[in-house]
Amino acid sequence: MTQKPNPSPAGATEAPAASDQYVQSLARGLAVIRSFDAEHPQMTLSEVAARTDLTRATARRFLHTLVELGYVRTDGKDFALTAKVLQLGYAYLSGLSLPQIAQPHLEELSLALGESTSAAVLEGQDISYVARVATRRIMTVGITVGTRFPAYATSMGRVLLAALPPEELARYLDAAELRPLTPRTIADRAGLEAELATVRAQGWCLLDQELELGLMSVAAPIHDGPKVVAAINVSLQAQAVAARPDPEAYLDSVREAAVATAGLISADLSAKS
Repeated sequence: MTQKPNPSPAGATEAPAASDQYVQSLARGLAVIRSFDAEHPQMTLSEVAARTDLTRATARRFLHTLVELGYVRTDGKDFALTAKVLQLGYAYLSGLSLPQIAQPHLEELSLALGESTSAAVLEGQDISYVARVATRRIMTVGITVGTRFPAYATSMGRVLLAALPPEELARYLDAAELRPLTPRTIADRAGLEAELATVRAQGWCLLDQELELGLMSVAAPIHDGPKVVAAINVSLQAQAVAARPDPEAYLDSVREAAVATAGLISADLSAKS
């Protein structure tokens, strides 16, 4: 299971039309940083160049600049990010009230169910985790704050996509490459649109082994006033759910708990606004 399937080289983004407001070198430097992920924690120069669609010479300049600035370390062959990169996101996270508000509620939900819980927001084609309480590792990829997954194949992503205005959802679907991450993944536009309509109508999402085999999750939306700004989920092991005396009743109880917790977070978030 890859953390962030990407049809184009990792970190590469479609540059906006040339203008005097666009700094290409900054965009390339950020692409180099983003090329590192859970499955590629350290890479050679050639690997970074391939994942960012940069020439080796260009990738070398950016990597060594980042080394000098302290964001990347190297042993002379391999490169890896340092903890200093966390400073780049700290200003955003520290100014965002959602993680602080959600965290205690997620902890209570996790304690009540004995399962991992998370909160995420929609960022481009992906969801990005902003809070998490882990009880065990149930995916091949470790999940932490900042982890990203394709929105179409996650329960939180579907909750967030279902809440988008029609024109924004259409833009997402036009740009997204829907790929079957498991044999169960809904990877066609018509099927996904139908599923999102169901999620929109019921107000929650159950994902059954579409992101990774063996993983189920239940998600519900977080509102700030009338607007859906984030989602929470409860992660479940499919085998453990199936082994329960009444799996459907158990999933109903998880859904009710997730929806109730999302409501509490929404109320706190709206009261703070």
